[in-house]
Amino acid sequence: MLVWEFLHPRMTPEHLGFLPGWLDENDPRPAKEQFNQNYQHGGGWDPFEGFKLIKNNWLTYPDDPPLRPLAQCQFRDELIVFYDHAWVMIKQADGSFEVCRMD
Repeated sequence: MLVWEFLHPRMTPEHLGFLPGWLDENDPRPAKEQFNQNYQHGGGWDPFEGFKLIKNNWLTYPDDPPLRPLAQCQFRDELIVFYDHAWVMIKQADGSFEVCRMD
């Protein structure tokens, strides 16, 4: 079972919605493939371009305030990070990342 770490004092499991249930450690596929299959009603995993990742896994987007991580979990060698407004980042061990809105 994946363990989510809450990084904000007001975070609750309810904020994550169905997200934790869309990852299966027994499934050998990477997180984005599992999210893509299990989030079909929302359009699948469709990365959004333009985000920059800064220290402590904060995200920035031009002309928007920075997004602070609210929760995270380690999924094998990938870090899954949840942000306000249902933004989700998958960060690889090499530092590369993708961000998708999953609401």
